[in-house]
Amino acid sequence: MTHDSSHVPLSADTSTSHAEAAAELALSPAQLIRRRLRGDRVATTSAAVLVGIVILTLAADPLTHALGVNAFDFNSGLISDDGGMPIGSLGGAGWPHLLGVEPLTGRDIFARLLYGARTSLVIAALATIATLVLGTVLGAVSGYARGVVDSLLGRLMDLVLAFPLLLVVIALAPVLDQRLNAVGVPPGNPTRIIGIIVVLSTFGWPYLARIVRGQVLSLRERDYVTAARAMGAGTTRILWREILPGLTSVILVYATLLMPSYIAAEAALAYLGISVQPPTPTWGAMLDDSVTYFTVDPFYFFAPTVALVTTVLAFNLLGDSLRDALSADSHS
Repeated sequence: MTHDSSHVPLSADTSTSHAEAAAELALSPAQLIRRRLRGDRVATTSAAVLVGIVILTLAADPLTHALGVNAFDFNSGLISDDGGMPIGSLGGAGWPHLLGVEPLTGRDIFARLLYGARTSLVIAALATIATLVLGTVLGAVSGYARGVVDSLLGRLMDLVLAFPLLLVVIALAPVLDQRLNAVGVPPGNPTRIIGIIVVLSTFGWPYLARIVRGQVLSLRERDYVTAARAMGAGTTRILWREILPGLTSVILVYATLLMPSYIAAEAALAYLGISVQPPTPTWGAMLDDSVTYFTVDPFYFFAPTVALVTTVLAFNLLGDSLRDALSADSHS
């Protein structure tokens, strides 16, 4: 005796899964990705941390004024006469100096963290944008043109990747400062900031360009690209209107992973003394200063370290979650 499986009632779980699948099909790709990210605790937590850091950075001026602290003025009244160390435990932490004060100078650490975040994030964000533009444009041109253009751009990528970034930055820093000053860039921190952005983006674009090139090689054979080409669309229009939208997910994921690497790179350069000049704070410069006092005032070292690690980790976790969400969307 056989049973007709078509008359077997669906379970509640099966009906629910079918309803969820139907609801997902009704969503646009962007809505579907946002829904998956909202359901990812790691992504939401990382995004909340980054939003909080950005808000604190933008509110540095009113916050420091409200607390009555200053990131630049020396305050000898908070420093002991015996060795120049902060008065009190944990480097003088308390109200209004939430994270204590610097040894010798008495400058507020919390205020310097806020202004240091502003410097580090601006450099990393601008370098990331420049890298994305260079990598996307050159990678798309290389993948779409192929032939001689692809070969020349491929060799250029190999050549740029052959240079050790850190050594190049150290060697080019004084030369680049002179060149920028010669073209009218004000000396001092504006020159340093532009120089760091130029070097990071110049030597960082080939990694993205290789990824974009591989994606474009696949996208250029799609039916809608072939149709646009048959209708007489030019190369610029095809790249901008047809191929670039297909690269959005790759660019977004790469940006979230590139930003923390540039934050860490700027911190390393500041640690080596070739980033912005004092008294403008950066997290790397604070780390460099705090190492000297680690044994007697470890809290001074932990404050910029925790800020740097938290920011980089949040960006990396958000990038991983975004990559997973986009990957799930591409396989659905």
